[in-house]
Amino acid sequence: MTTPMKLTMPTHPAIPLFQPQRYVVIGLGGIGSIVAEFLSRYVISREPQIPLCLVDGDHYEEHNRARMRFETYENKAEAKAQELTYQTRRMLTIRPTATFVTEENVGEIIQEGDCVLLCVDNHATRKLVSDHCQSLRTVALFSGGNDGVDETHSGTFGNVQVMIRQDGRTLTNALTAYHPEIAQPADRHPEDPSCDDLQPTLPQLLFTNLAVASEMLSTWYTWRHHQLTYEELCLDIVTGRTVPIRRAQHE
Repeated sequence: MTTPMKLTMPTHPAIPLFQPQRYVVIGLGGIGSIVAEFLSRYVISREPQIPLCLVDGDHYEEHNRARMRFETYENKAEAKAQELTYQTRRMLTIRPTATFVTEENVGEIIQEGDCVLLCVDNHATRKLVSDHCQSLRTVALFSGGNDGVDETHSGTFGNVQVMIRQDGRTLTNALTAYHPEIAQPADRHPEDPSCDDLQPTLPQLLFTNLAVASEMLSTWYTWRHHQLTYEELCLDIVTGRTVPIRRAQHE
């Protein structure tokens, strides 16, 4: 039997929590499909009265099988809703929205009192969601992603960001505050009319997706148990490092 690690107690006060009205998972790809599945299992055992909303305008295709599990070649939100409805034996209300998040519909998709788990692969959508959440009085936003694989990125790095507003008070920074790549995105969201001119999304590493999904859920769980003391978590699956960050409020 291994000897338990001695962990340092956090020096920052815990970020206040509130009771979510709904859980909203945006993006049902490599990270979001994992988040939705395990979140539904937990919610049905602890908070079955809270609806789970799944949002994605994309469809599952055969090449997706390398990094995500699905049963049918349908819209991702609708397909995952069917799967999870069956797995939870219809004891949890699951509502699919088969569309991407846009400036026109973001107010309908994300509402007051929601807890949002944002699992998209583009900064334009992250900025859109962050800006909208800044306009709400009470909302919790957990955003996770990774850097993909190309000539300059190994695909093993990922991060989780937290943005909380409660009763009109900003408790953590917006996603854009310390991330200029989100504040001034070089990409566009999938529904942008000029999106056809963009480069294809970088391939992602399955194990990094799994690590990011796990840390997103762990961060959400920590907040729900009033013990969250950081607003960003950076990780690298090769070095084995996971670094929590608590920042001052950005002016």
